[in-house]
Amino acid sequence: MEAKQQSEPVAVPDVRSLRRFNRYFTRRIGALDDHYLGQDRPLGEARLLFEIEESGRGGEGTSLRELRARLGLDAGYLSRMVKALEAQGLVRVGVHGRDSRVRVAALTPAGRSEVAEQNRRADALAEGLLQGLSPAQRGELTEALGAARRLLRLAAIRVEAVDGGSDDARACLDAYAADLHERFPEGYDPATLVPPHEVSGASGAFLVAYEEERAVGCGALRTLDPGARVGEIKHVWVHPGARRLGLARRLLGELERVAAGRGFGVVRLDTHASLTEAQAMYRACGYTEIPRYNDDVYGAHFFEKRLTAPRRR
Repeated sequence: MEAKQQSEPVAVPDVRSLRRFNRYFTRRIGALDDHYLGQDRPLGEARLLFEIEESGRGGEGTSLRELRARLGLDAGYLSRMVKALEAQGLVRVGVHGRDSRVRVAALTPAGRSEVAEQNRRADALAEGLLQGLSPAQRGELTEALGAARRLLRLAAIRVEAVDGGSDDARACLDAYAADLHERFPEGYDPATLVPPHEVSGASGAFLVAYEEERAVGCGALRTLDPGARVGEIKHVWVHPGARRLGLARRLLGELERVAAGRGFGVVRLDTHASLTEAQAMYRACGYTEIPRYNDDVYGAHFFEKRLTAPRRR
């Protein structure tokens, strides 16, 4: 079940601006041409070759399941493209060396040569586009493109409520514990992780963030004091590859919305002394530091935020 974000409606000018940019850029780079970059194939096949090369550098090839998730393609459409490239001698399909149930695709020598030529032509196209700008303007464009990529990645991530004992929840918590064990001078004991029953069902909630079907973040909510309508936010974590997107703030906001929806008027949380970036985020998100409220051995700073009841629609 997806955690629905009760945000403000998207303004019509914002929608039109994004669509206008998409139309311009796809036309400018030749995405609409059946012979993308002057090669004998459309953009879809060219992108598939590129992804197989990029994600298959370890030598095992790339699983078709991973390709489907990464490119957001229908299984049937992906299968047809792979077969077409296989027939042209650019791709070979087999089974994974450690799991015969997993089908993988890898480039042939001819496929690798085509991708190398594709990269050369794409670089030349990009260089040609940038020639008309001054160095300062190129820097401005590079910065803007970086911001656009970051925000679009964040927008594409979905946040779902899962059972606290599910495989994805436990995998995220294992990664969270390993991360803190490396960062804390005293290490981190996984036995202190919140038990699944406290963050599931009527007792709480567990949220997982997914990017291209991979779990890249999590956060939990449990009931701290039902009589006083107080909840506690625990284990907000983001995978290193998805950091600096704003995902931690999004997870925090989603947990606050879940808490408000359950009738909590206040949420609390604690954090370690070494997690200065977390402390700064909580303060920026409206949390106020309070005296110690629990016996968490890793807690050094304790925060509280009063919530606003969700608006009725």
